[in-house]
Amino acid sequence: MRKKLLLLLALGFWPSYSYSDSIAPFYGYTGNAITDQSLKWAMGNVLPDGTPGLDIQNVIYSYRIQKETGEWVTVYVQNEYAEGAGEGYIFRERDDWKPGSIAGTEIQKAVPVGNLPRALWGDGSIEVVGNGSVSDASVVYTYKVTPCFDPQFDPNCPGYKTPVPEIYEVDLGDVYDAVAAGDSDQDTWDPNEDENIDDEELSEEEIAEKEAEEDKDREDRQEAALFEAGRAELFAQALSAAQLTDATQINIRNYTEKTIPGGAYNDTKVLVDNDLPDAPSGLRNGLAQQLLHQQMVAMQYNLTKKN
Repeated sequence: MRKKLLLLLALGFWPSYSYSDSIAPFYGYTGNAITDQSLKWAMGNVLPDGTPGLDIQNVIYSYRIQKETGEWVTVYVQNEYAEGAGEGYIFRERDDWKPGSIAGTEIQKAVPVGNLPRALWGDGSIEVVGNGSVSDASVVYTYKVTPCFDPQFDPNCPGYKTPVPEIYEVDLGDVYDAVAAGDSDQDTWDPNEDENIDDEELSEEEIAEKEAEEDKDREDRQEAALFEAGRAELFAQALSAAQLTDATQINIRNYTEKTIPGGAYNDTKVLVDNDLPDAPSGLRNGLAQQLLHQQMVAMQYNLTKKN
């Protein structure tokens, strides 16, 4: 029933626009605003605040009344004004359940509210006045979003203005001139005082010492470069090993555990007794070996007797 109400409302309030699909107004509806038994909800959890062009069009609610038959109970479904937007309620619908109403009766309502900006809507609640309560409560809001509410949303929106970059003008009169201010040392600079003295003015010993320092600096730079290269190679090796380990772990995790049906496979052959008879061929071989052994012993005995 609620889906039919939403469809009828959407069709009834669906206007005709010539905008492209990207900037045409679109419509929607929220889920149930009531998430617990407190029958109170924060609109910030239902619809975002501060969205230009978001207007609430309808409030659709339903619930079951729980009361004694002879009691008079009043139920309010309501939303307060957002902070700073007004006093009291921006929406308040009243249902009177007079004596004779049967407990468990369900009510469903769709209340049009026009196109009220989302920024005006504060927290909502269901208030029960009298000896009764409600159950299976649901509150849904239908809304419309007009992207061209802000003309700068899209170049196709009416009233769109092409942005013009703001170019700051620099007053050259404010540029600091060190020469004019007298802070420059160009007029008093003596090239002979520079640290880079010509090598011709140095002695052979000083030149050799300078070359030794340059060689040392060159060696230090090469050593630092080799150190960094080695460290980069070690890092690459460690990264490769870590990636290989991760890939192995992924492959291991991809294996699927299987269980043998029945839990175990038992032997199908069972020995009746543990007394196994000797094979006939074994007996013959054993007897032949015994006879041969006796003949060899007898031959040794005969030879010893003759001697």
